Amino acid sequence: MQDKNIQVKDEAAIKHLLSRMPASVANSFTDRQLMHLKVALGARQWGKHKVDFRGTFPVPFMRSRIYYVFLMGRNFRELSRREQVVSAFSLAVFMTLFITFSVLMGILVLYLIKSALGINIFKDFSFGIWDWFKALWQ
Repeated sequence: MQDKNIQVKDEAAIKHLLSRMPASVANSFTDRQLMHLKVALGARQWGKHKVDFRGTFPVPFMRSRIYYVFLMGRNFRELSRREQVVSAFSLAVFMTLFITFSVLMGILVLYLIKSALGINIFKDFSFGIWDWFKALWQ
């Protein structure tokens, strides 16, 4: 049982937890308490995400690996003033790009419908989009 206890105290999560406490408090934990702390930290509810991609890949010509983490989910914490400004700016940029893309796609669809019906707005002038579109589907 002694070997098992040493392993619990040597784990990174437990070491990090204990390093953030005064030494007198950190040394007062029994091995059983540390094991329960480890289980409690591992079962945290705030760590679950809707999208959670984690993995590693080898570095060529080296014996090490690089890890990647992509997490996405609802943010439950309070945002700082700076985070609120960045969030508002990001939302404004996204909405501007979305509206611009939607308008351009709408114009393209209307232009294709106009061309399919054989309607010419300017005599002897074409953007060539209709010819490209017909060639794409043939």
